[in-house]
Amino acid sequence: MFKRPIAIATTLTLAVSAFVGCSSPSTDNGKLDIVCSIYPVYDWTRNIIDTNSDNIELSYLMDSGADLHNYQPTADDMIRISDCDVFIYVGGESDKWVDGALSSARNKDMVVIDLMDILGNDIREEELKEGMEAPEEEEENEDGIEYDEHIWLSLKNAIKCTEAIANELEKADSKNSDVYQNNADAYIDQLSNLDNEFSEMTASAKNKTLIFGDRFPFRYLVDDYGLDYYAAFIGCSAESEASFETISFLAQKCDELGTDTIFTIEGSNCNIAKAIINVTKTKDQKIATLNSLQTVSSNPKSDLEYISVMKSNFNTLKEALN
Repeated sequence: MFKRPIAIATTLTLAVSAFVGCSSPSTDNGKLDIVCSIYPVYDWTRNIIDTNSDNIELSYLMDSGADLHNYQPTADDMIRISDCDVFIYVGGESDKWVDGALSSARNKDMVVIDLMDILGNDIREEELKEGMEAPEEEEENEDGIEYDEHIWLSLKNAIKCTEAIANELEKADSKNSDVYQNNADAYIDQLSNLDNEFSEMTASAKNKTLIFGDRFPFRYLVDDYGLDYYAAFIGCSAESEASFETISFLAQKCDELGTDTIFTIEGSNCNIAKAIINVTKTKDQKIATLNSLQTVSSNPKSDLEYISVMKSNFNTLKEALN
């Protein structure tokens, strides 16, 4: 699995804490300053704000296209968090650095939203499925459980998180509470409609098992719709090379299930998927990509939207499963 840069982040926190402590506050432009950790959270919040965007400064930390698993906050990032009014983050193992950032924050009245904490019992443990490459050993959490951080790849989670973010924004900016609630309701309707489309499509699908020649961050999505999967790596794996045993196992599953599609995630070189295809009996499977929204850059300015990406994933799955 990815090694978490907690020690580095702690050192950075101490350095930034000293800098923030002796610097003067940033100019107050009268806007509500909201900082999100990753793009999907940013896009949910953007839809909640919508018509009130002129009164809000909204940004996300990983706008350079960094992946939350190996993201290391810069000094500027830490200062942005220190001064913001609302900070929204995923809250998994990769976000352990946040504790130090918040402890040294200058704005002691900051509203902090930990989405995995909000989801509570709806979060899933990471799953080592049959045939997967075993992850590297690393220090375990205190409770010995590693939780899957890819909560945004569930439309059901997106609905709950949108509700929670809207509720907190209504408290932080009560004069615009009706705006946030109305926008959130409209956005949740869109999320719910797409969730229903997924449910109907997967319920009637001929094939209900995905074969992934890649790491697998879609645990929440398959659980939502009763799908099964086999993959080369767990969702948080940093590995890029699969053993022949893993490739052979996945190829055998393709043969057993009559699978005609091997999935990868965005940015993949498809080498593992190609290797799996070459070991199957028919050697004629297609390669399809699902977008996990893990690396989204704002430079150049991204025109992606969470719902549009999930609709694209829907169309890709519909074709492959039917």
